[in-house]
Amino acid sequence: MDKLDAVVIGAGVVGLAVARALAQAGREVLVLEKNTHFGEETSARNSEVIHAGLYYPEGSLKARSSVRGNHLLYSYCQEKNIAHQRCGKLIVATSPAQLSQLKALQNKARSNGCIPLEWRSKKELAVLEPELQAEAALFSPATGIIDSHGLMLALLTDLEAFGGQLVTANEVTSGSLHEGRKVIQLQDFAIQANLVVNAAGLHAPDLARKLHGSQPWIPQPYFAKGNYFSLTGKPPFKHLIYPLPEAAGLGIHLTLDLQGRARFGPDVEWLTAANADTLDYSVDHSRREAFSRAIRNYWPGLKTETLQPDYAGIRPKLCVPGSEAVDFQLLNEKTHGCPGVLHLLGIESPGLTASLALADIVVEQLLSNNNQAPGA
Repeated sequence: MDKLDAVVIGAGVVGLAVARALAQAGREVLVLEKNTHFGEETSARNSEVIHAGLYYPEGSLKARSSVRGNHLLYSYCQEKNIAHQRCGKLIVATSPAQLSQLKALQNKARSNGCIPLEWRSKKELAVLEPELQAEAALFSPATGIIDSHGLMLALLTDLEAFGGQLVTANEVTSGSLHEGRKVIQLQDFAIQANLVVNAAGLHAPDLARKLHGSQPWIPQPYFAKGNYFSLTGKPPFKHLIYPLPEAAGLGIHLTLDLQGRARFGPDVEWLTAANADTLDYSVDHSRREAFSRAIRNYWPGLKTETLQPDYAGIRPKLCVPGSEAVDFQLLNEKTHGCPGVLHLLGIESPGLTASLALADIVVEQLLSNNNQAPGA
């Protein structure tokens, strides 16, 4: 049996960020990924937006990690020459009845410590984005877009420079985690580790059960599929355009990629009795009409035939369909009783934005226990 210092399970953007931070802290790190490449699931199937942290409840982990993560991510992109653009976004009120919601969102962003949102009147919007229909909007100057693959590649490069290693196509099948001995079983071999981080994304609750057995503290996962449609032709917008948020997501918004192409999404399609290993990522063309209706609320000039099915992603949810989204969960020994083990559950949006901040939090929690020194 191989004996290792730190094992991170899952090579999405958060897993790679955690592994990099552990390696920077002087730990010998191995990342295990069940797929053949890093970042093939949630981290590669999102809007690639750098969020500002304005939507989330004050004091929540989502709010704190995305506000700090926003600053860290822009700095990291500049340091590593990762393609990105601080293009800003407009959150729009499409009717007078929504103006009070827009003002409440501005107050929430202020309480979260975001870069201040700037109010834009209907007259100002007519000059700024002539094809946009809105009574008013909030402009978020800290919102941008990023090459998510480039980000993960930079994190992996840093990890390897600090002596860490990524091993792909190796799925954890079971384990036994106790205070004195932590064993992770893969298909062909077993590993004993001092530190274990579960950053398996969609599979994180299932992985927690494989490692600990069925426990009441492990939440039931739910999956919300988000479909995207792309726009044929050049978009008439310079900024990202967002409607006011919904209970389960941020609404069907317009995002731009680094080449200036527009895509719309995601919607929210709850998957019932879904298994994370058998999820369907195809986009049903019949959803186009619903997309078109939603988009026309803020862009009445849209022609439905210019929308084409693009791609889909899956959000790992910890709440039942129809309920408000819940916070990220970082479950440490206070929950499961095993020092040196941390589970990251429900890491959906804004997980990409929050990745570097979450990595710092995870490392601080893991290394605060003096008994978890290398070789312990």
